[in-house]
Amino acid sequence: MTFITAIVAVVPIRAEAAHQSEMVSQLLFGELAEIIEGNPLLVTGSFVKIKTQFDGYEGWCQAAQLARVPEALAIQFTAEIAGGFLNPIQVNGTNMQLPFGVSLGLFKDQQLNLEGYQFTYQGQLIHPENNLLTTEKIKEIATLFLNTPYLWGGRTLFGIDCSGFVQQVYRYFNIALPRDAYQQAELGSDIAFLAESKCGDLAFFDNPSGKITHVGILLSESQIIHASGKVRIDSIDQAGILNTDTGERTHSLRLIKRYSGE
Repeated sequence: MTFITAIVAVVPIRAEAAHQSEMVSQLLFGELAEIIEGNPLLVTGSFVKIKTQFDGYEGWCQAAQLARVPEALAIQFTAEIAGGFLNPIQVNGTNMQLPFGVSLGLFKDQQLNLEGYQFTYQGQLIHPENNLLTTEKIKEIATLFLNTPYLWGGRTLFGIDCSGFVQQVYRYFNIALPRDAYQQAELGSDIAFLAESKCGDLAFFDNPSGKITHVGILLSESQIIHASGKVRIDSIDQAGILNTDTGERTHSLRLIKRYSGE
């Protein structure tokens, strides 16, 4: 098994081995993945098919944006993430900025050496296992993403989709959710009625065919934060989401789930 990690802030994961192919997700800096197809030597200009360790997503990445990780180092991977809106890091003495929530699980004493790359992290370090899923903290982390533009396959403050938004917020609390909304809906405990929900519960929405296509985080029984055009706060009732700007009914509520373990 050949482990790799992203050595730039964000690596597109594409459906096919081409720059023109659809971006289906992203591998963030420091996240682990394994190569399942392609040259494990990471030949410049080539693509390799990867499977991410965090959520099991598969797709093609540009080899030049990756570096191999020794198995002995990979098995020591921890949950630490970058905690600032922007996080300074040095790569072989040059500057780079990392967005909130990227992985620092390979670092030791804020240092990492990989295949000729020396990384020195200079930003805020967060230990998700210490973060409690409280109303105040959920609102603080979720609203950090407000006005982030919607981006199909995106997972950062600079472009994110609905399930990526939910996944990244929950990651802060050391809760690993799958990548797609329909997968997330298969986990957690059912909440029968919106009136029984609490801040942090996830609301799922379906299309006319009954397929779950959207997810958001409830801030209360009447408000939801979700990525639709941009990350925004809208009204919600038992029928679904109402756009606070236009009054339009935009999404039909299917179910509500709780993942806090309570």
